[in-house]
Amino acid sequence: MKKLSFLLTASLIFSFAQVEACTSLLAGRNATTDGSTFITYSADSHTLYGALPYFPAATYPKGTLLDITDWDTGKPLGSIAQVERTYAVIGHMNEYQVSVTESTWGGRPELQDTTGVVDYGSLMYIALQRSRTAREAIKVMTDLVKKYGYNSTGESFSIADPNEVWIMEMIGKGPHNKGAVWVAVRIPDDCISAHANHSRIHTFPLDDKENCMYSPDVISFAREKGYFNGLNKDFSFSNAYAPADFGALRACEARVWSFFRKYNKNMDSYLSYIKGESKTPIPLYIKPDRKLSVQDMKNGMRDHFEGTPFDMTQDIGAGPFKSPYRFRPMTFKVDGQEYVMERAIATQQTGFTLVAQMRSWLPDAIGGVLWFGVDDANTCIYVPIYCCTTEVPECFSPDNGSLLKLSWTSAFWVHNWVANMAYDRYNLMIEDIRPVQEQIETDFNTMQPIIDKAATEMYKNDKTAAIRFLTAYSVAQAQQTTARWKDLGEYLLVKYLDGNRKKEKDGKFMLNPYGKPESPDFPGYSEEYYRAVAKDAGDRLKVTF
Repeated sequence: MKKLSFLLTASLIFSFAQVEACTSLLAGRNATTDGSTFITYSADSHTLYGALPYFPAATYPKGTLLDITDWDTGKPLGSIAQVERTYAVIGHMNEYQVSVTESTWGGRPELQDTTGVVDYGSLMYIALQRSRTAREAIKVMTDLVKKYGYNSTGESFSIADPNEVWIMEMIGKGPHNKGAVWVAVRIPDDCISAHANHSRIHTFPLDDKENCMYSPDVISFAREKGYFNGLNKDFSFSNAYAPADFGALRACEARVWSFFRKYNKNMDSYLSYIKGESKTPIPLYIKPDRKLSVQDMKNGMRDHFEGTPFDMTQDIGAGPFKSPYRFRPMTFKVDGQEYVMERAIATQQTGFTLVAQMRSWLPDAIGGVLWFGVDDANTCIYVPIYCCTTEVPECFSPDNGSLLKLSWTSAFWVHNWVANMAYDRYNLMIEDIRPVQEQIETDFNTMQPIIDKAATEMYKNDKTAAIRFLTAYSVAQAQQTTARWKDLGEYLLVKYLDGNRKKEKDGKFMLNPYGKPESPDFPGYSEEYYRAVAKDAGDRLKVTF
């Protein structure tokens, strides 16, 4: 039998180590400004080199085997039967606009089956290569774990096509117990949803096959294990398989709440749940007060709890420059008391991030756009990559640099360079970064209907030419954006050299009458920081004579 490797390295995709603490936002087609469906993703990991995966469509002889390698560790897990034909996949979207993303929540540790052959990462990419709709993707994923066993811990999956958006949650059944228990719920077309490393499905309709699917033993298995003993109608998947603790509420559900509250004024009532004062969970989905645009979804991925009691720019942890970042570890102890750092949607250790946009009224090649960025969503650029794209831009290539080798033509390294400079002077540098980011993304949004129209006209007569056009456009935008971001980094380094801030006029650094640089500004620190320093130093720093 011919064998194929599903090792996620070399020319296929990117070097990928453990992904942890990811976030996904979802929106149904009647909850968006133009009728698109949306799902988002931040692949957050301290050992991930962010690049753009690409799988071309292919055909295989009968009897071909596909080797499965664990997405997090690279460990070989076994082989499965390959299908005769697979579909093209760019990033987390395939040629039919089907998109799949995830977030890990772990759940009960005794339920991981280390003898299973298929892990959560393989599930996503295999489903994308074999599915033309979201429902098909759900079937592919659940059939695979039933036949070959599920090797990972608890997962939430966002699964969408141009018409439907679903959340599916899955967890194994323990060592040598092949299969998984799972529930998939369709998000109503006029609603938005989110998941962020905690199981979000509580009770679900047991008799609505059109909008809810689940494994036959999802409740009986929980009874067998002693996780549940009530009436079927009261069964909560989340409570049974992933009981919430402090971390689940504060570091995970808080991210969902922060997204929801932007679009529904009633969500502040769930603050008590985040604090552990109430047992009423945040709904799986809500109807927003206004419809969301693609830019709203991008901006949603940039959240740091601004304007909430958890605002990361407002406590002493933000430092003198109001930085909304907290480096790991997430918890620490002082005098025996444990404390926690806030965990926002936007975080520094993101490998890549995306907003998947699916549109039913356009041909698939044009309707599907993967807005793709690398590194921190807060300081990335979401570049339009059409789902028919057949070429990976050099800046997003897995062969261009690595996590241990810097490349100045790699978008991952260029964006990390800019972001890491900004972390230490955040409130100053973000004022220079944000306008450039907003201008580039506004230009993309303005160009989108123009590109769509040109591609649609071309598609009517020559589908191949349309695909070439959209590929060239996607690649050019990625390359140009990376070059523009490198220019921005050079500008920031010059402007803020040695803690100063060079004076500017009309977009140029100022010179004195003799052609020398003007003496720079000295921004200093915030009043709160000066007060903290004075209090800590006592008399030592006082000017006394």
